Amino acid sequence: MYWTIIHESKSTGAPALHPLFGVYYIQQRGTQPVLPAPERAMLTNAVIVQPFGGPEVLQLASVDPPPLRPGCARVAIHATALNRADLLQRQGHYPAPEGESDILGLEMAGVVSEIAQDVPEATGLRVGDRVMALLPGGGYADEAVVPVGLLMPVPETLTLVEAAAIPEVFLTAYSNLVWLGSMHADDRVLIHAGASGVGTAAIQLVRVLGGRSIVTAGSAEKRIFCEQLGAEKAIDYHAGSFVPDVLSWSQNAGVHLIFDFVGAPYLDQNLRCLATDGRLIIIGTMGGRMAEQLDLGLLLSRRLQVIGTALRSRTLLQKTALTREFADFALPLFAGGELRPIVDKVFALEDVRAAHAYMESNGNIGKIVLQVRA
Repeated sequence: MYWTIIHESKSTGAPALHPLFGVYYIQQRGTQPVLPAPERAMLTNAVIVQPFGGPEVLQLASVDPPPLRPGCARVAIHATALNRADLLQRQGHYPAPEGESDILGLEMAGVVSEIAQDVPEATGLRVGDRVMALLPGGGYADEAVVPVGLLMPVPETLTLVEAAAIPEVFLTAYSNLVWLGSMHADDRVLIHAGASGVGTAAIQLVRVLGGRSIVTAGSAEKRIFCEQLGAEKAIDYHAGSFVPDVLSWSQNAGVHLIFDFVGAPYLDQNLRCLATDGRLIIIGTMGGRMAEQLDLGLLLSRRLQVIGTALRSRTLLQKTALTREFADFALPLFAGGELRPIVDKVFALEDVRAAHAYMESNGNIGKIVLQVRA
């Protein structure tokens, strides 16, 4: 069971979103006692980048622990997961938002160890709760301080290693499908990089939302996995243009929504795959940022939309609202097995260089997890 805690507006008495704490999703724990906060070390272990460069610049070091801020909880991190943004930040191309930790890591799962005094008891949050969360940074460490509105309870059916593979990719996929893509049941969705973390999350969400998906993937193993996960067809992007396969699969109607991580090289093909009123959502530009040609007439005649998105730069209130909506929708599905995190490999935190090298090899299917605590 999950509770939604709201507060009343002082002026009208009507329910309103709390400006600091937002809405909480806390698993009911009956009369479980509150555990005392453990003694904390003066320093915490974290992976630092010094200087920018390849995986070899990643170093395990002792750093000052993050201060506990109002409206936040301290979480002892048990696992975090890699994202492409981590590689870009390591290379010096994607700095952390101003005022946030410059330690890598955009998600984590762990155990609450301390709660700020201003967090209302009515939230139900307790020391000892298992939680997972999206982070603006700081996941490659022993602990993180997280606004409580971003915390989601970990279903009892999942381990903390599995839970660490959920926040970034599933919140990204959900926000793009539902918030930006306005997806409806029976919509057709083209997902590039179908075997990636976001790709495997999107395939599952499209299925449970009642849609149909077609994906691109680079190996036979990845294509088979995507189809087993729920994609109706998987295309080998090495074989040439994907347009004929998409149009054939859709009976020349096109797709309503496209998830694209590649960028410029795929722009023209993507537009030709879209149905009237279709939406192309640019999630990444791994293949390049500058498109040589853009047929504006095609956008006009089919009323197409090209949408850029980045989850990391959203405001705390936006992330809180997204977390609330996603948790309400998805946590019961994770608990029941209808959704599942796809974990490819688990590395120890001290093996972070090997984990980054593995991600750069593009061999993974789903998420690569760093285990911080056994």
